[in-house]
Amino acid sequence: MDFSGISNDLAAIVETAETSLRQFANVQTTFRPTPEKWSKKEILAHLIDSASNNHQRFVRAATEGKLEFPAYAQDKLIALQNPNQTSWELLVELWCAYNRYLAYIIKQIPISSAGVQCSIGGSKPVTLLWLAADYVEHMKHHLNQILGQQFSTGWSLKASL
Repeated sequence: MDFSGISNDLAAIVETAETSLRQFANVQTTFRPTPEKWSKKEILAHLIDSASNNHQRFVRAATEGKLEFPAYAQDKLIALQNPNQTSWELLVELWCAYNRYLAYIIKQIPISSAGVQCSIGGSKPVTLLWLAADYVEHMKHHLNQILGQQFSTGWSLKASL
């Protein structure tokens, strides 16, 4: 897999998922299956946070030749943002638009940056190519939580890409 392939996969996932995501009524998306599990809105907000964080990871790694980026406290971010109080339509619009742009950005990353070492939250370094591929796999995992098993996923990928 190369950056172009990852970009194409991401664009296709957004196109496929958008129709399915738009079929939910706002009221259907705020329900938490258990107090410990996120609602559909909270999962999609998490994917927006992931897009935002990975946008910076991708461009910084490609332009700086290495990356040391902090981890983020996903539960605290979701609690602060309180996505259950906003509209499902807004979340879907933002998620789709951001990921279409990320697909474009990923396609712009030169193949010479594929091996750039990236460390997130002090973890063992992975390559930028692996990070981009894992971003898509992580997304499919969470979309499956919202939509049912619509996307096949190998998440988490081996760090050898």
